[in-house]
Amino acid sequence: MSHRLLVIGAHPDDPDIRAGGLACSCAAAGHDVRFVSITDGRGGHHEQHGPELVDRRREEAAAAAAAGGIEYRILENPDGRLRPTLENRVEVIQLIREYDPDVVLTHRPNDYHPDHRYTSQLVRDAAYMVTVPNVCPDAPPLDSNPVFAYLLDTFERPYPFTPDVVVPIDEEMLERKYDMLDCHESQMYEWLPYTEDKLTAVPDDPDKHREWLTTDPISGLEEMGNTADRFREQLIERYGVERGREIEYAEAFEVSEYGGDLTSELAGGLFSPRSAVL
Repeated sequence: MSHRLLVIGAHPDDPDIRAGGLACSCAAAGHDVRFVSITDGRGGHHEQHGPELVDRRREEAAAAAAAGGIEYRILENPDGRLRPTLENRVEVIQLIREYDPDVVLTHRPNDYHPDHRYTSQLVRDAAYMVTVPNVCPDAPPLDSNPVFAYLLDTFERPYPFTPDVVVPIDEEMLERKYDMLDCHESQMYEWLPYTEDKLTAVPDDPDKHREWLTTDPISGLEEMGNTADRFREQLIERYGVERGREIEYAEAFEVSEYGGDLTSELAGGLFSPRSAVL
């Protein structure tokens, strides 16, 4: 049975970093996957800016979508200026209704970046409301509330990320995820290394960029690579000691109480296209 996965991030590349492996696995298994960036990405660079950067990031997202076999949409809210307004809530409700997903993934509400926090609030405020006919009556309501879940982070307050689903990412899907990330050149090889004072470590030769990304990753990708170790106990509990210890790469998701229930049928179909831990 085919399912629909919607990942809503604050910026182009947020969904790729946090859920690219799952997205590639789902797409390969025949599920529909859509990434949405709530902002246009115009804030994410130290040299480029304005429409030039917006256009560049749209092109990068389109290339990433082609690499992963998914769909990518970027909304027009200015990067760095997102607010959880009623108008933005209506837009999020409408895009969720239009796509009719089984699962919606987004940031947790406690996050360092205001765009991440407000994206989370907008998505959480849309939960349940997507089923209410008299809210946004121009868009037909959903018959049931999708499952809403959070993307992995390392923040500790008010409580640390607590996964309900840990998805092992095999080597093939990991390579596809890196293919997607490699498309976000402005972020992977310019802006993010700049923020971590690693620009001089990025190879001058573009042909060596992808290899560098996998061997000397920026912190967000290194964090993703540590996910299997971080949740090793859950992997061992599900797969046994031998198999659980062998898993090198994983992505993790925490189900929100604001959404529908994650049934065994849905978990087995969408979160287990190439094996998942529940």
